[in-house]
Amino acid sequence: MNDKSPTGTHAARIAVLLPSLKGGGAERSMLNLIRGFLAQGRAVDLVLCQAKGAYLGEVPAGAQLVELAASGSLWSRLLVLLANPRHFFVLLRPLLLAKKVAPEVTRIASLQHYLQTRQPDVVLSAITYANLAAIWAKQRSGTAVPVVVSERIALATYCANPANARKWKWRYLPQIVNRTYPGADAVVAVSHHAAAELVTHIGVDQRQVTTIYNPVVDDTLRRGAAQPLQHSWFADGAPPVVLAAGRLTEQKDFATLIRAFARVRAQRPLRLVILGEGRLRPDLLALAAELGVQDDTELPGFVANPYQYMARAALLVLSSLYEGLPGVLIQAMACGCPVVSTDCPGGSKEILADGTYGPLVAVGDVQAMAGAIAAQLDHPTAKDMLLRRAEDFSVASAVDNYLNLLDSVVTEAANRD
Repeated sequence: MNDKSPTGTHAARIAVLLPSLKGGGAERSMLNLIRGFLAQGRAVDLVLCQAKGAYLGEVPAGAQLVELAASGSLWSRLLVLLANPRHFFVLLRPLLLAKKVAPEVTRIASLQHYLQTRQPDVVLSAITYANLAAIWAKQRSGTAVPVVVSERIALATYCANPANARKWKWRYLPQIVNRTYPGADAVVAVSHHAAAELVTHIGVDQRQVTTIYNPVVDDTLRRGAAQPLQHSWFADGAPPVVLAAGRLTEQKDFATLIRAFARVRAQRPLRLVILGEGRLRPDLLALAAELGVQDDTELPGFVANPYQYMARAALLVLSSLYEGLPGVLIQAMACGCPVVSTDCPGGSKEILADGTYGPLVAVGDVQAMAGAIAAQLDHPTAKDMLLRRAEDFSVASAVDNYLNLLDSVVTEAANRD
């Protein structure tokens, strides 16, 4: 059955493709976009490779949830090769000969069927392997459905990181992106730095790439910040709390933050809360114990509402090795919380306007981070400055920018037909 809506030349039905709804910044951003699309009268299919994750209960009312079925690994690899026979040698090691393939790749057949039967007006995908799957599925489907892919990180830096470069899945990814992204109708980067990496280091055609900042600030965030927080560490008269948030992985480099915190804690009463979950939890707790700050360090895991913490913390620190557009900085600023950030590849320098709205320190520099934390505790950035800057990253602005882009690619596709 074809449920395609008559559109003329605009994106009346938008398919948003994600790997899953695990609790990350990309997933939160896309859910914000979906709410905005629905509010603008657009129909939305939320297409998931796996219908799981911390945000599964937050799918906006009105969005049609579609879970793609997995196919066999060998068949999925063959489909990729059939879509790209000219790229055999590029695909050989990271995909055709890999011990296992990304879950998104095993959904290509199901996604192809979805495009042929549902025929949305446009597909908007996010996160690299979902982007690749969207392009390959379109190539196999024989449909003219436009595909817009959204790159969420500084991809070249991510793939070159030693922890990732050892794995075929990431080591050869820039070559696959270079060959595959020309099949997209447009490529969105979430910061100018991420866009520059796509063009300069990956080789994506500059004419394809558009920068659209993530949808971060809206009334949902403000309501979340206003909710009461029942936590003794945030009570009146308690020592100030340094906050961080993100997956407990190497990318976030929370080890440097804990070391910097320990230096500042040696000079004054202070506590550290790191929101998020991940496999490095035991290592981080062990480090806190080794440095003697375990009693002043808490890792409460994933929390559905981080904004109530941000609104009450003395400071938020982003310690990442690399990012795309770190939404946690924007969220904290929108809650009036001062920030410190590494000057990592990605959008932190853009968000903070070269340090105007909060200090930037070198990646991995414990001493500089400790100094910046102490300085912000003593002389925090003015709350009104932070709130004004955060409004530059509103959901309303991002929704308008995305709809303008999606409508334009739908119009171009209609004109080609």
